[in-house]
Amino acid sequence: MAEAFGLEVATPERLIVEERVTEAQVPALNGYLGILAGHAPLVAELQSGVLSYVTSGSTRYLAIHRGFVEVLPDHVRVLADIGERAEEIDISRAQTALERAQRALEDPHVNVDPAAALAEMQRAQARLEAAAKR
Repeated sequence: MAEAFGLEVATPERLIVEERVTEAQVPALNGYLGILAGHAPLVAELQSGVLSYVTSGSTRYLAIHRGFVEVLPDHVRVLADIGERAEEIDISRAQTALERAQRALEDPHVNVDPAAALAEMQRAQARLEAAAKR
């Protein structure tokens, strides 16, 4: 049996996860980090994406957006700006947000900050990807 470590995922609004897990995959700024017990300590910035973790033999998924991850040999703490469990995601709402962001990026006449529209598109894509894996 694989060695377990503590995983905490929190946003400013709530604690989403506080469990013992055997592995986690976190969307860091420069790519996904695969984490097992005994991982070398590090701190990294997060990007929008799907955080996955394995507990009691099943894989669970979260959509997260920006923040930081702190990795210690026996504990991982994720402080995300936004986070949702896959089963909490409203797929039609996420699809609508994705389409709205894509239209804003494609239409040069709309007075929209391209960086904000791109961030919204990335959030919606992460939400849809997490929801699809549940």
